[in-house]
Amino acid sequence: MSALSHNSLPHRLAAAICVLLLSVAAAGAQQPSVTAVLSNSETAIARPVQLEIQVTGASNPTPPAEIVVDGLDIRSAGTSRQYSMQNFSVSYSFTFNYTIMPLRAGTYKIPPQTVGVGGGKTLQTPELTLNVVNSTGRQSRRQPADAGAVDPAKIGFVEMLLPKEVAYVGEMVPVQIRMGLLARAPIESPGSGIQIAGQGFTTQKMPERRETIETIDGRTYQVWIFKTAIAAARPGKLEIGPAQINPVVRVPRGGQRNPSLPRDLLDDPFFNNFFNDPAFAPSMPKEIKLKSESATLEVKPLPPDAPPTFAGAVGNFSIRADANPKRAQIGDPITTTATIHGRGNFDRVTAPVLENESGWHKYPPSDKFERDDDVGISGAKTFETVFSAKERKDKVPPLVFSFFDPVKENYVTLRSDAIPVRIEGGAAPSATPAVAAADASAPPAAAPSPTAATPEAPSDILHQMTRRPASGQSFGPLYARSSFWLAQLVPLLALAGFVAWRMRQSRLDNLEAQRVARLRQEAAELQRSLRANGSSPQEYLANASRAVQLKTALAQNVEPNAVDAELAAAAFRLDEAQSNRLRELFAQSDELRYSGGRNGGHAISAESRREIVELIENLHA
Repeated sequence: MSALSHNSLPHRLAAAICVLLLSVAAAGAQQPSVTAVLSNSETAIARPVQLEIQVTGASNPTPPAEIVVDGLDIRSAGTSRQYSMQNFSVSYSFTFNYTIMPLRAGTYKIPPQTVGVGGGKTLQTPELTLNVVNSTGRQSRRQPADAGAVDPAKIGFVEMLLPKEVAYVGEMVPVQIRMGLLARAPIESPGSGIQIAGQGFTTQKMPERRETIETIDGRTYQVWIFKTAIAAARPGKLEIGPAQINPVVRVPRGGQRNPSLPRDLLDDPFFNNFFNDPAFAPSMPKEIKLKSESATLEVKPLPPDAPPTFAGAVGNFSIRADANPKRAQIGDPITTTATIHGRGNFDRVTAPVLENESGWHKYPPSDKFERDDDVGISGAKTFETVFSAKERKDKVPPLVFSFFDPVKENYVTLRSDAIPVRIEGGAAPSATPAVAAADASAPPAAAPSPTAATPEAPSDILHQMTRRPASGQSFGPLYARSSFWLAQLVPLLALAGFVAWRMRQSRLDNLEAQRVARLRQEAAELQRSLRANGSSPQEYLANASRAVQLKTALAQNVEPNAVDAELAAAAFRLDEAQSNRLRELFAQSDELRYSGGRNGGHAISAESRREIVELIENLHA
């Protein structure tokens, strides 16, 4: 017993430690929270500001839908993610970035936005206020004079490089900004980020800077390289820049050079005074302002003859498409995957459309972007769109995508290859009696060919006695002749065919009766479940739209999967208000089913559930 106790003691101790660690991790779990901030609360017309919505404590939050404020053009600028672990607790941080371009002066309220944090829970951002003025003047900030005044030109430089001077509206123009600080400068911080002055254009979020060492004019610099891209929002001449960054260096508090020490190699009084102190003290941090030269960009408007499928994409792109599954029934979902490769403003690249949508029902698409560069102006954007056929099909029509090519200076429309599929189903063809089939398949009887008239034989008895028949005649019984039995086969085959047809008709009638019974039972069960209040929004809306499909299928004798909102509204002769409510029901169900859930995952109120149940129960042909 003693040995057993000693052996089990380490196991018990290890188990206790595990329980303690799990308790600490659970206690340290971060509750989901959301914040929203503007980079500036006041701006001018055509001077963009940044909106950041940060979510912490949620592993896969759902961003807000399109933010619409009259007078502001708000567009998504990407998502950044950050994960960290501390004391066995994993924390998540997601930042949804937006660019706001003011279009008119005024005070704007950006309403609270709903963010899904998983588990059916949602959080709302605070309301934000943005003041937009007509003038773009800036208030100068007075810098106090002190003994640590430094000439920025002796510390480093900033230059802004644009590869072109002429561009089109919406065209992504890459920008590289280089900041160099003397390698011997006592740098405390390279600055918080680059600011590009100007208005009438948007700027891509900058990735992490890259550092290198360069020798310029005999001096060694530590160089930071920033990359971004700008897109003009209006035609005309735009002044880009200057680009400004404020690094922090340490400067001496004062004092003169010690003549007993050698002069600095650069023979710069600033560094002489600083490095003459062997302990690099006393000193203090000093923010210096480095600015680049500004640049002018001539922006041309897009030509007016844009194709109907053009949605604002500017660049150079290609398309590749596929569909799965390749075989389905009418009404079953088929997922088309279209990938747009290339270089351009991917924020304006939208899902391609079918060249011919006749006979197809389209659901909302989802998209995913994979960048090939640091800025995000080249890469591949993949769209998954679910279609369902309303009739038999042998192919998915070509997918069409249009863009403006700034190199060729014209619009380009891409068409993918048609995708072979096999869509089957629909109403069974009417049966034809076997007798009619047998008659139709039997070869037509040969028409009696006219024969030459034979001369009338003499009637005297001598001729009759000497005349011989053309063929031998048999005097056997009739039932012994093969022609008799061949003649009996005709009615026998007809009878067998009729019996088979009747049996088939009875079986088809029975199958149809069973199908109708199953549809009625399913519809009744769905309506009972709709009166309950325990299902999720996705399940509830899916059951509601399915109930409408079943009732329409029973009323019109069609396949339930082929029923959409328009067919149901026509079948039950609904008025405009009821038709719109039915369309909204199908649209919400499609969005939750095929597009990864609606923004925020709103719960369905008891009042909305009651209205849906009343709408379905009042559907009568």
